[in-house]
Parts: sequence; structure tokens; C-alpha cells
Amino acid sequence: MKNITQFIKGWVIGDFEPNVLRTKDFEFGVKYNKAGDTEKAHYHKVGTEYTVIVSGIHIINGVTYRTGDICIIKPNEVCKYQCGKSGSLAIVKVPSVKGDKYEM
Repeated sequence: MKNITQFIKGWVIGDFEPNVLRTKDFEFGVKYNKAGDTEKAHYHKVGTEYTVIVSGIHIINGVTYRTGDICIIKPNEVCKYQCGKSGSLAIVKVPSVKGDKYEM
């Protein structure tokens, strides 16, 4: 049996290690955040990120997202993240490209 804690930052599928499925087609991750958590501003040159708000309140690029909302971050779009109310996110990034995360 596997557990999300065995993976890096919740990423479980993609062209990286460790994984439950290695593929260059996409990445999939689940993130659990607490109110006040932030992530360094970053962008991807190749990948598009699709984020589904599973629970909580999350602020992405100044927009407040709640349970059920979907945020799409396109290539070269800077992503600034803050957790407003503890919750979780399901994220798909297409395609999975090693090194395609550029922190600001």
C-alpha cells in the first residue's frame, strides 16, 4: 500500500521519482494546505496546470477559489498561491516535463 506522504509535495504521477505511474503525458498531485501556507511564485514554460479546489479557500493570482472551483494556469503565466482556509487541491499538469518549474 502507498500513502501520499511517501511522495514529494503530493505529486504521485509524472516523469519524476518517486511515483505510482511514470509518464511524460501528465503529472497529477494532491496537496493539503493549512491557512496561511504560501508557495513561491513560479511559472512553467511548457506545462498547463489545472487545479481543482477539493476543499478550503485558496487564493491564486489574487482570485479567491472555493470548493469545486477550477483554476487554469497556462504556460509562462506566473502563479502566486496562498491558502486562505485549510483544505486540499487536486492538480494536473500537462505535459510532465522535468525541470519545467521556474521560481521567481
